[in-house]
Amino acid sequence: MQSSRLEMALAEGALVLPPEGRIAVYRPQAGDDLSALPRDRVVVLTGFRPDHDAFRAAGYAVDPAPPYAAALVCLPRARDHARALLAEAAAAVVPGGPVVVDGQKTDGIDPTLKDLRARVALGEALSKAHGKLAVFPAGPGLEDWAARPRPVEGGFVTRPGVFSADGADRGSALLAAALPAKLGPKVVDLGAGWGYLSAAVLAREGVKRLDLVEAEADALACARDNITDPRAQFHWADATGFRPASLVETVVMNPPFHTTRAADPGLGAAFIAAARRMLAPDGVLWLVANRHLPYDAALTEHFLTVEDIGGDAAFRLIRAAKPRRATR
Repeated sequence: MQSSRLEMALAEGALVLPPEGRIAVYRPQAGDDLSALPRDRVVVLTGFRPDHDAFRAAGYAVDPAPPYAAALVCLPRARDHARALLAEAAAAVVPGGPVVVDGQKTDGIDPTLKDLRARVALGEALSKAHGKLAVFPAGPGLEDWAARPRPVEGGFVTRPGVFSADGADRGSALLAAALPAKLGPKVVDLGAGWGYLSAAVLAREGVKRLDLVEAEADALACARDNITDPRAQFHWADATGFRPASLVETVVMNPPFHTTRAADPGLGAAFIAAARRMLAPDGVLWLVANRHLPYDAALTEHFLTVEDIGGDAAFRLIRAAKPRRATR
């Protein structure tokens, strides 16, 4: 979200905030500048735990409290997710209150505005800093864009905006097939998503407890729908900082490698470090990763034994054992 567009809209009168009432800001990212809005009236609404925690630490309200006098939707990249957020905002703001949509061109703001023009009284779009902002009055017209569960192969359900919403991604499927027939009694699925790998873990012998750790609230909600086994425990948490109740014997993960369009190998490396901290001395990490990601240094830093156990042209399957007992 570019604060310059928001400031321009307020200065030019394209956006007129109601004199009182809460202002919902949907899906801003940590570091986004919301200073153009009255801080004491802003409610930040995001299901991504690191962003949620960052805005809460900065003093913003983060608990939902509709109805709202106005809303700002920071456009996500996924089209279905963007539509679902706009439908949610249009329903949560008092009728006629301003709903602002703001996004970069690379994130699909132009087609989103085109779709909106056919449905709502969308104001003129303001362009600045490689993005656009436009305003429309809250009300009916977007109901069919609302988020709904999506059935996918295997009897699972997903929701708009979650990773691999159309079904299990290739990497997770490869890792699920490669897991041994028996796993340690305590397992953690780091970045569990909507639960595909967790279902494979629970089908193995020996598992007595499984902690599903996921930073995206919508994905974790899907996992709760998909995994009803009483051995499963669910945690809305940043995987890089998660600590289980006690050391575990097994960690499985298909870590994300970007939070923006640019790949960030440091994110996967942080997952690897987190896995090492929670594993018992005889614990094992089972990891799938894109072949182009440079994880070898992080793996050898945190584990004494690292071996490739398969994969394909795009993905590596890795077994890492004997976690180094550095500072926890």
